[in-house]
Amino acid sequence: MSLSHAILGFLSKQPQTGYTLKNEHFDKSVAYFWPADQTQIYKTLDKLVEQGFATSKIEYQSDRPNRKVYSITKQGKVELERWLGEAIEPPMYRDPLLVQLFFSEFSDSETMINVLKSSRAKHEAVLQALKAVDLPVAAKCTDYEDLAARLTLELGLKSKQAYIEWFDEAITAISAFDKKRKRAAKAR
Repeated sequence: MSLSHAILGFLSKQPQTGYTLKNEHFDKSVAYFWPADQTQIYKTLDKLVEQGFATSKIEYQSDRPNRKVYSITKQGKVELERWLGEAIEPPMYRDPLLVQLFFSEFSDSETMINVLKSSRAKHEAVLQALKAVDLPVAAKCTDYEDLAARLTLELGLKSKQAYIEWFDEAITAISAFDKKRKRAAKAR
């Protein structure tokens, strides 16, 4: 997925400012699986305007600074629909923790276990945040927007739960291996 397609999706709902896109939409919905910072959003909005997928207009305000409001164009809707119908390749997976684990033979087991426990706690915090999202279960959704949001949330929940289970298994395996190695060293 590209950031531009996420922005086109939000602009399809209603015209938006870059600030609103970031703080009212990205941060409260797709940020768990597609985060974006304010600078990225504004750069992408400018690019969408250049490509003809969006327009912008200045909204004059007397009590606040003027703001730029973006809207999707017909060409932008066509692009979003094209992209929505495209089969997507699985994303390339990059996880620095797995690189640490892969080379952890050059460190001691206790250090790696501490890294895993710390990472587990961070994943647990995200899981708790996802659990706090208030959406009806899929079977009780009354509109498609809620259903699509719920299904994305479900994958996030299951992914984090799987990570946490894996962390527990990895910590147990490294601890058991370390004990076995220490017993073997004593036996020599």
